[in-house]
Amino acid sequence: MITNFRIKFFCRSFDLRLYERSRLFYESLGYPCVRLTDQTADGYFYTMLEDEECDIAINVDEDCFLTNTDALFQLVNYVVENGIANAGCPDGGGSTRRNANALITNPFFNIFNLKLIREKAGNSQAIRAAVKAFDYVLHLKELEDKYPKEILQKEGRFTLLNIEPYYPFFFWMAWHFKTMYLRSQFHADGWTTILFNQENQIICEHTWLARFYSVPSFIVKHWQADAGKQQDRINARIAEVASMRGDIVIPEERPIDTLRYACDKSIRWCIKVPQRIAGWPKKIKLKLTNKRTAERKISRMR
Repeated sequence: MITNFRIKFFCRSFDLRLYERSRLFYESLGYPCVRLTDQTADGYFYTMLEDEECDIAINVDEDCFLTNTDALFQLVNYVVENGIANAGCPDGGGSTRRNANALITNPFFNIFNLKLIREKAGNSQAIRAAVKAFDYVLHLKELEDKYPKEILQKEGRFTLLNIEPYYPFFFWMAWHFKTMYLRSQFHADGWTTILFNQENQIICEHTWLARFYSVPSFIVKHWQADAGKQQDRINARIAEVASMRGDIVIPEERPIDTLRYACDKSIRWCIKVPQRIAGWPKKIKLKLTNKRTAERKISRMR
């Protein structure tokens, strides 16, 4: 079924070392791999939609590692055959430490049927305008009623809004297209999310906390007390998934690689810090406005 579809892997990446580790698990499959750097938390979805040479986007975070490519492409086939636009892990109600809104799929892993989305909603610019105009709060109750609650392991928190900039995009997707919510469970390490396809086969392990991968533990504990030292844990999951796959060899890091990673990280920080600071006033104002509006609408709905 998917032989007629153009597939690409996308990754929104900040840490080149971690990206190259994650890419090891899919770069040999013969599909283009695109590293998206310096992209906003919601902007990179529109970057994928702008790629007219891609019909199916497989979005894999840099701290997400594919365990079974056969299971992955079984899911891709299922998405295409059933007219699904987005498949991913609920941002709440499952085995993640976030416990946010279950209507949203956390973008550590997604299969986006870009061809279907563009055919129905137009190009990236039109979709961006549609998302901005969409009053998702008015549809929350109906979306909650239709949600497959049998996959929930805890409260779905369906009225939780404005947690991340990408929430409006996924609310719009959930209302206008079919979204497939995948089952998950915790790894024994207490952090990693194990994600399953429609046949209950493991697709990937997502370690979370990539932002702390290259940060010394004595700094991490002041930033997020319960995070601990993440590089050792994430490296252990990489080794574990490589062992499960059997066809992946983790290369030794050479001095030239260490230099490449340090230079790339410096560039990323030089771009990210000004971006963040410039966006703070708008982000704070938008959150305050949306929160007041949402609270009034939800109170009227009840």
